[in-house]
Amino acid sequence: MFEVPSLSLTFEILWQITKNWWWLFLPFILLQLFLYFWLWWRRERWLTAFYKTIVLEVKIPKEILKPIRAMENVMEALHGVVYHPPDNWEKWIDGQLQTGLSFETVSLGGEIHFFIRFFNIYRDGIEAAIYSQYPEAEIREVEDYSKLVPQDIPNKDWDLFATDYFLDRPDPYPIKTYPKFETEQEKEPEKIVDPIANLLEGFAKIKPGEQFWIQIRASPISQEFVKPFIKEGEKIRDEIAKRPPGEKAKPKSIIEEALEILITGKPKEEKAPEPEFIAPELRMTPGEREVVAGIENKISKPAFSCGIRFIYLGKREVWFKQNFRLAFNFFNCYVTANMNAPHPWGNTLTKIKKSIWFPPINLIRDRRSYLRRRKIFRNYRMRENPLFPRFTKRDKGSFILNTEELASLFHFPSWRVAPVPGLSRVESKKGPPSGLPVE
Repeated sequence: MFEVPSLSLTFEILWQITKNWWWLFLPFILLQLFLYFWLWWRRERWLTAFYKTIVLEVKIPKEILKPIRAMENVMEALHGVVYHPPDNWEKWIDGQLQTGLSFETVSLGGEIHFFIRFFNIYRDGIEAAIYSQYPEAEIREVEDYSKLVPQDIPNKDWDLFATDYFLDRPDPYPIKTYPKFETEQEKEPEKIVDPIANLLEGFAKIKPGEQFWIQIRASPISQEFVKPFIKEGEKIRDEIAKRPPGEKAKPKSIIEEALEILITGKPKEEKAPEPEFIAPELRMTPGEREVVAGIENKISKPAFSCGIRFIYLGKREVWFKQNFRLAFNFFNCYVTANMNAPHPWGNTLTKIKKSIWFPPINLIRDRRSYLRRRKIFRNYRMRENPLFPRFTKRDKGSFILNTEELASLFHFPSWRVAPVPGLSRVESKKGPPSGLPVE
């Protein structure tokens, strides 16, 4: 009879195989780690060898009469200026990546500024895009304000409160945008509604020794992500509109029908679809029609992969923690209950929940809060993804906004809409500098 090997002999055989052939599995185990460090190394070389980041401040005149729609035109132009997705060779060998911009609204002790940070090779195109809609604006390169404070915050003299944001629902659902504020229709200043006026009014009350930073990172998404984004939006739209699936079921082949008869003994009878006398679109409620229109509008415009965060920091003797609600109030203006809403991301919120009371978790709560504050402060200065240093897909740590949504969140208000004394403006009219590209 066949003799079953003993357990000790089985382990001995497995050990010999492992000892002699372990190296065969090593490449498969280390492949992901190798690709990660390889890509990081190539990207660092590419960025340091060819590009330098700069920060531009945009000052606008008091008499600006441009609607928010003008800023949407700027965003559309910026999408074309910065869009340059790498192919496989450029990505893995050269280290090239799709770069983006950072739109930042900042209060430095009550002085309000609009900054845009990007790579210097795009400067001419970005200035041309702004001057095309705001010819009387003043644009100048300035030092990065995030480097003018202690770089080890929080410390014994400075503290901060910060968080990243995420969208409450899938990307195709839009947030509230400027057409809802009726800015385009109203001509009288007292009737114009603009959420950014509330933010700037709060920014003007920031005291010396305090600073408030709001950052919107935007990078044009490539076709690799545009097509799935549009398909997801069309799928959600069709589900809301109660439309039948776009693809019809394939007819069964003769072989499949014969096998079905042999197995079941009779062919399956397919019921003919019942005729519908009312189109699905006509059965939608007014709210559903609004959502469908919003989704179709969002997927029809150029899109950016975005990330939003804010930091409120200051010297401890003047730092008032409750001021962080200025950002909460601002972003709440873009909430639409039946569509989408920006919400603080609990994984990056610098306030640690106190519901975990048992040891040892409760003993390291303060340390976790400190590490979160250090991390988000560093990510802000470097304009990095919240999940850095991990390389993630677009749908982790970021979300999609189109040009209309970006313009609603970052634009230049007129003095009539936001008569804020701390807002830096151009006192005299100036034309754009000569020599700018016309294309």
